[in-house]
Amino acid sequence: MEYLTIDDLKNEARKKVPKAFHEYVLSGSWTESTLRDNSNDFKKISFRQRVAVDISNRSTRKSLLGTDYKMPVALAPVGLLGMQKANGEILAAQAAESFGVPFTLSTMSICSIEEVARNTSKPFWFQLYVMRDHDFAKRLVERAKAAECSALVLTLDLQILGQRHADIRNGLSVPIKIKMSNVFDLISKPNWCFEMVRSKNRTFGNIMGHVKDIKNLTSLTKWVQSQFDPKLNWDDVRRIKDWWGGKLIIKGIMDPDDAKMAQKCGADALVVSNHGGRQLDGVNSSISTLPQIKKAVSDIDVLFDGGISSGQDILKAIALGAVGVMIGRSFVYGLSAKGKKGVINALEILNKELDMTMALCGRRDIKDVGRDIIKDCPFFEKN
Repeated sequence: MEYLTIDDLKNEARKKVPKAFHEYVLSGSWTESTLRDNSNDFKKISFRQRVAVDISNRSTRKSLLGTDYKMPVALAPVGLLGMQKANGEILAAQAAESFGVPFTLSTMSICSIEEVARNTSKPFWFQLYVMRDHDFAKRLVERAKAAECSALVLTLDLQILGQRHADIRNGLSVPIKIKMSNVFDLISKPNWCFEMVRSKNRTFGNIMGHVKDIKNLTSLTKWVQSQFDPKLNWDDVRRIKDWWGGKLIIKGIMDPDDAKMAQKCGADALVVSNHGGRQLDGVNSSISTLPQIKKAVSDIDVLFDGGISSGQDILKAIALGAVGVMIGRSFVYGLSAKGKKGVINALEILNKELDMTMALCGRRDIKDVGRDIIKDCPFFEKN
């Protein structure tokens, strides 16, 4: 079967992955209004079509944090990625490397920092959650340094875990609940089960074996739940910046004042993100917030995350001021459907859509894209 859109990959992923893990990626928090707005608000932005313009020799190449990439897209950190496909973090990192974009490994990954580093040849980014256990968090940073990660992505919007109804209903809670419906679903996905049994990576690789009190899955999940830090503040950010010493990206910014604080704390870039609609339901969409953030910190790189499911969405985010974007669900569907090849397929789909739309807007180089390719956008009024 030929996959032409991200939705094609999404439909295939649904057939391959157990319902609990597919819905873990698919769903948002509470009523999922922010999840829907993240996607729907892109539809409120329209392009200016231009004709009789030389659009030969086009390029979607762009630099992110000083490194040149095939397009301004990074694979976002996604927890439990190795439960979408056995060894999923390794496969996704290899796909990103092969295609020519950065990969971000989540703290809550199944494959460890060291496992991903052993199976790739280029530096990847590492995403850190601030834990109550500061010594453990510092050791994670040191492990990322040892693995020669090229950037640290510090996620700030998970001081408490948003209520995600799909996860609770599917038993992805603390403690994990085994339901008969889950068992029947697993039986219906024999290939997924077979691959998981063959893999040695079936738990949180960055944690298991690195915390002495964790002996089994139950103690692991309870420890993870207890480690979200409600006392997280900007002093913690400064401390982590000192620990790391390298390029720091702060993710989870949805307010201009927070953007200014991120800059003051030494961030090299920030990510406008509402955690994919998985944390505070009822907050504005990421794309509607982007122009405000860009105006507040005009001299720092602003990345974008939230709702991107096409190359057109990428181009709209660039036009509204983002230097680049992060994609989550879009590449996960490819991973779930076809593994490494599926991630590359997803990136190819997005790149083709980005290139064609850019051309029809009269631009040959992504670096020349600005607001002037947009005809209508209600979010400019807030800028």
